[in-house]
Amino acid sequence: MKLEEQALIDLKELDLWRRYQSTLSFILFAAIKKIFPARTVRIEHSISKGFYCLITPRLSVTQLRRLKKKMTDMIEQNIPITTKRHSKESAIELFRRLQRDDRVALLATTRIQSIPIYTLQDINDTYLIPPFESTGSVNAFDLRFFRKGIILRFPTWRDLSRLPSYEPQTKLARIFNEYEDWGRILGITDISDLNKAVISGKGNEIIKITEALHERKIVYISDTCLKEKKRLLLIAGPSSAGKTTTTKRLAIQLLVNGIRPLIISADDYFLPHSRTPRDEFGRMDFESINAVDIELLNHDLRALMKGEPVTMPMFNFVTGRRNKGNTVRLPRQGVILLEGIHCLNQDLTPRIPRDEKFKIYVSALTQLNIDDHNRVSTTDTRMLRRIVRDTHFRGYNVKSVLHHLACIRAGEEKNIYPYQEEADEMFNSALVYEPAVMKRYVLPIARRIKKNDAEYTEIRHYVNFLMLFRDLDARDVPSNSILREFIGSSSFRY
Repeated sequence: MKLEEQALIDLKELDLWRRYQSTLSFILFAAIKKIFPARTVRIEHSISKGFYCLITPRLSVTQLRRLKKKMTDMIEQNIPITTKRHSKESAIELFRRLQRDDRVALLATTRIQSIPIYTLQDINDTYLIPPFESTGSVNAFDLRFFRKGIILRFPTWRDLSRLPSYEPQTKLARIFNEYEDWGRILGITDISDLNKAVISGKGNEIIKITEALHERKIVYISDTCLKEKKRLLLIAGPSSAGKTTTTKRLAIQLLVNGIRPLIISADDYFLPHSRTPRDEFGRMDFESINAVDIELLNHDLRALMKGEPVTMPMFNFVTGRRNKGNTVRLPRQGVILLEGIHCLNQDLTPRIPRDEKFKIYVSALTQLNIDDHNRVSTTDTRMLRRIVRDTHFRGYNVKSVLHHLACIRAGEEKNIYPYQEEADEMFNSALVYEPAVMKRYVLPIARRIKKNDAEYTEIRHYVNFLMLFRDLDARDVPSNSILREFIGSSSFRY
């Protein structure tokens, strides 16, 4: 099979997976309304290969079993899910009668005039990703108590027939709690809140406060590193998370604390192309940890930590070879900042004891919801960044960027996500306002994909998402913002 053909198959599988999630979310909501009509449900974020949901009031153990039984029955009955488009005014009136204030607020602040409303028995709802035409296609699911709510568990995109093993992510849960506090500070938890701020002329203020919260967190991480007295800081995260800008901003805060940082990219330690491992299609697999010269990296790190001079390598992606860079020495009051996708994996730095390392995980862990039943995907946030950066600054066309989506995701699931809980600190690089800025960049790019193109469904997903936002002007984004790494005009050099 050709690589492009596989890429298109992967995009279809990702779309089916998203539709699986929407269908299961709809069944959860409908089941709650059938047996606990006074209760509300809010889907907060993704965790432990599922959705963390708050059901108010909270369920007892017996009630959770009853809810799962009701959902199972609805799936086995293969109940039709119908759809009908409504005008904006009609949809607002419907959801006002249903006391769905979150949905009314969203529709009132968007410019979208035609709203698809889905019906399961007599329950109505809207979803950014269309659910399946009936309930019978989502057989694999589970409900599990977690903290104050439950986790709605579902399969991975590669295999919709079974659930993966459950792995609690307590550190990731704590960082979500932290950013819920940020939402309260900003007064923004849903898109409607952001839209209202933009409409009222407070968009610039939201940008400033959000950036200040980012800076405060970076200062906190810097201060923590100082207290821990570690000389090797390892910074990892998935594609387009903003690792490079985060590393540079952390370096500045370390300097403020009197610590001399030495930034090293693990990418400069790539093996020559002749020794790079290949994936199943014969492509060079730079996502693999075996693409890194681990022996040389550890040798240089140990030498630097002993105060010895080291001639740094510089990988040339054009020639596929390493060139000689500058000779450096770590100052006595210095720390190494090593940035790369594998930095949380102990196998990258096996010759450095764990108690000499401080690990930092960076990702765009969104704290914004569309409404109570639709969340903003962290992957979508990073993909918007990648679409803009790669088409504007790296010479890719939008189709090739989309074709890489599944490959990137597979690499992250293998090389990054299993090690998240290894982090000593986590940094959420998402900016609550960024989709409102990205909208002006992405929509013109999206128009290059036509309705009869195989990539149309995928790009429409991002377009439909962005159309929910009121526009914000990129001129208000500061030059040191993480967002500048992707839209340009950053004060940092990359």
